[in-house]
Amino acid sequence: MTSHNPSSPAPDNSAPRTSVDIHRNRILILDFGSQYSQLIARRVREAGVYSEIHPYDLARADLDAFAPKGIILSGGPESVLLSEEVRAPEYIFELGVPILGICYGMHTMALQLGGRVESASHREFGYARVKTQGECQLLREIADHFGPEGASLLDVWMSHGDRVSDLPPGFRIIAETDNAPCAGMAHEARHLYGLQFHPEVTHTRQGNRILQRFVHEICGCGNDWLPENIIEDAIARVRETVGEDEILLALSGGVDSSVVAALLHRAIGERLHCIFVDNGLLRLGEGDQVMATFAEHLGVHVVRVDAKKRFLSALRGVTDPEQKRKIIGKLFIGIFEEEAEKLQTGVHWLAQGTIYPDVIESAGAATGKAHVIKSHHNVGGLPDRMNMKLIEPLRELFKDEVRAIGTALGLPFDMVHRHPFPGPGLAVRILGEVKKAYADTLRLADAIFIEELRANHLYDKVSQAFAVYLPVYSVGVMGDGRRYEHVIALRAVETVDFMTARWAHLPYEVLDRISTRIINEVPGISRVTYDISGKPPATIEWE
Repeated sequence: MTSHNPSSPAPDNSAPRTSVDIHRNRILILDFGSQYSQLIARRVREAGVYSEIHPYDLARADLDAFAPKGIILSGGPESVLLSEEVRAPEYIFELGVPILGICYGMHTMALQLGGRVESASHREFGYARVKTQGECQLLREIADHFGPEGASLLDVWMSHGDRVSDLPPGFRIIAETDNAPCAGMAHEARHLYGLQFHPEVTHTRQGNRILQRFVHEICGCGNDWLPENIIEDAIARVRETVGEDEILLALSGGVDSSVVAALLHRAIGERLHCIFVDNGLLRLGEGDQVMATFAEHLGVHVVRVDAKKRFLSALRGVTDPEQKRKIIGKLFIGIFEEEAEKLQTGVHWLAQGTIYPDVIESAGAATGKAHVIKSHHNVGGLPDRMNMKLIEPLRELFKDEVRAIGTALGLPFDMVHRHPFPGPGLAVRILGEVKKAYADTLRLADAIFIEELRANHLYDKVSQAFAVYLPVYSVGVMGDGRRYEHVIALRAVETVDFMTARWAHLPYEVLDRISTRIINEVPGISRVTYDISGKPPATIEWE
């Protein structure tokens, strides 16, 4: 075990509690199970307004406590014609706050307020062109094109099989397509709006402007959800929460834990103890790089624990991905507790770099119809009984918000914009049982992949790239002989927020060079494949 404690300036403990309540302007998103619900939350936050996602049947007391300035009803995978139970709470339409219904949200609004919805004879899935109608505050002067007689046209994304056939009393049509006579509706006196298309997805080119119009002009929200305000608020909350206690940080060297380290060091200074666990499942040279980077850029005390044998031994014979995550999470916590006991002054708090997508994918957020996709070792992998209290300063934030915070804290560009790396490390990039030989092979193949992406100026153009080890035998030919060896799969994706992603269309010549190098330079590999699956349906990681 090694440690490093460079000299560093003392934290500014005199910083006042933030004068801006970053949660005072709130938008509530009622989730009907849409795959895009998190995108809605992200777009609202991009507009500088705090948002939260709650199930569609939120209790009145909880909504009153949240006190939103506006409500957005998400889309959903079902038809409003199939169930009368999946509806928005009736009371929200009497609150007097603006409401925007998107797709399913518009359908349930129409039905609940006296309109009619029917199955569409022409379903719309994908790109569509919408024509706006009349003067409407939500869509006024927003257009991608202009049609005959100056009609405003929008390029949008549709995904629906139903349509509003009769408007509720007091509503009027504000948008239409050839296949959907009501692509948008409004009751402007009551500030109630419905859109058949999805403004939250990037395919709807003016979607951000529409959502910004809703939260700022219609709901009257200010622009408080900004990196500098979030930092100030987080520091104040940490100080209030832990008092004079000390914090142990689960440091991985990735973006999330790096930002947590910088944030906590600014908040409590030398009372932060960073524990870097070298578990034998890291990328090539990562252990040494983490120690050097944090010594140079953060100036914090870091203890390096060599736990390679412990992790590999615990994972021997385990093939189930969830079980691997649970084992890794439990072992991490055990090591942190051991290190805490070695400190002269007791440590009562364990910090982690958990972010919002981790919670969502673990079904840790109450989002109505959320399903468990996989447990994150920072969430579901924690033992039920811990001897330390948990603090997660980034739990509310999306990945790009975390990067913005890191930039505002002065972290190096390469650190802040490094590709994400899963908490369980290479264990979830080795399908099936984890062996040291497999990890060593994967490390080298992954390093070649990343090296070639950087050399061809592609690393910063993709959101995440990595290699996966497939322990299946595939025949190959070397010289005059046949050989049966294992397979490496390459994965590279492009995404805005990691909630949805498309596979990166890398140049064939680059893929050819990467494949050639891996087969020639990595022992035991006879075949390289490239993953062309999007998210959804596939997740970004293989396990």
